[in-house]
Amino acid sequence: MSKKYDIAIIGAGPGGYVAGIRARQLGLSVALIEKYRPGGVCLNWGCIPSKSLIHSADTYRKVLKTDKWGLKIDTTAFEYSKVHAESRVVAETLSKGVQGLIRRNKIDYYDASARISSKDTIDITDTNKKKSSITAKNIIIATGSSPREIPGYAFDGSRILSSTDMLSLTKLPKKLAILGAGAIGVEFAFVANAFGVEVILIEMLPRVLPNEDSELAEEFKKQLESQGIQIILSTKAGTPTIKKDGLTIPLTSGNKQSVLEVDSVLVGVGRVPNTNDIGLENVDLETDKGYIPVGDYYQTKVPSIFAIGDVVNTPALAHVASKEGEMVVEHIAGKSSETGVDLDLIPSAVYSEPQVASFGKKERDLEQSKRPYTKKIFPYRGAGKSIAVGASEGFVKILTDEQTNEILGCHVMGKEATEIIHSLLLAKQSELLPEDIAKMIHAHPTISETVLEVSKSVGGSAIHI
Repeated sequence: MSKKYDIAIIGAGPGGYVAGIRARQLGLSVALIEKYRPGGVCLNWGCIPSKSLIHSADTYRKVLKTDKWGLKIDTTAFEYSKVHAESRVVAETLSKGVQGLIRRNKIDYYDASARISSKDTIDITDTNKKKSSITAKNIIIATGSSPREIPGYAFDGSRILSSTDMLSLTKLPKKLAILGAGAIGVEFAFVANAFGVEVILIEMLPRVLPNEDSELAEEFKKQLESQGIQIILSTKAGTPTIKKDGLTIPLTSGNKQSVLEVDSVLVGVGRVPNTNDIGLENVDLETDKGYIPVGDYYQTKVPSIFAIGDVVNTPALAHVASKEGEMVVEHIAGKSSETGVDLDLIPSAVYSEPQVASFGKKERDLEQSKRPYTKKIFPYRGAGKSIAVGASEGFVKILTDEQTNEILGCHVMGKEATEIIHSLLLAKQSELLPEDIAKMIHAHPTISETVLEVSKSVGGSAIHI
């Protein structure tokens, strides 16, 4: 006889395990099923280990410049394998932390694969191939996503790399092409370049970070190029030719064609939802381009089944999946009336150096909607702390309603951008105006003073510009 639960969750990534913990806090019984390990892709092969590599890369860059502080450091014995090993220690440590959270919250954890067999039943197969089933009043699909393959570029872990492959390398190639200049592409470009790899970043669209503010993206491109990263825009990559010692990639830019020879290529053109082979056909759930259609509360057309995270067509971000998971279980428990995440309140973040962070409307959005707006920009160099720590490149940009001064969007590039964006986001969510931020005393010297000054500039009272 199968065990019964209030909620069964397929996938223990940042959507699934957070949903499970929140459900237990609300007194619901929970089954959490994961075929790999707690934390999902984000913790084990994505967000966390990549940020460890980025931190190491930035530290290494600083080491190479210590002569200005009177230090000379011999880096000839540098071994990238130790950098990789540290990233795995970080991921393992946090995975064990999530395991501890699962135990402390008394969640029934199943180390197994799962397939939905009916609206309230899940068949599971554990690591020993033993089969069983569980039943639940509600099922949450939180199976995440995988790196997207493109025609001609089947991942082989050596010459043609996925983001997971890149995180697995213990030795970096000498020359690396990266297809896609979104967050994945530019973060790995930063890491590889910092450790001495010749990097060529290739993007089909006319700018890097296509989903970010165009003005920010243009300045960000200049910063990457100043670091020695070669950027090729408005260019398509054809089918590569694999050789013994590398590969050649045909490139087409308008009417111009060329051939690029590299050791390896990283395909960083996005991710695809993991919705195959989880039993959707058994409950008559069809996908749209791989995504599971949902309505309010992330409920599918089968009332007892919900879907969150990368398997639904919302921003594929770990923090979005976590919030969606909380919303679903709070709805099931009758504790929340939130029907879904407000897209204008979702922060995006790119963790290269300089960092990029944003939320809300972009100028092109406001121009398309013909909404009158005001734009104000404050440069990092106007904040004393940025000069003191050698990070003066960057700016904070705020877009406000021309009549009401409502904050419509914010875009930041520079040191700790992914941290300071949240004070602006809190103001937006709390329906504060820039003048409210301008009244708040900010500690001096801090990078956050850029937020103070850009807020003051809306009212024409910025001091340090």
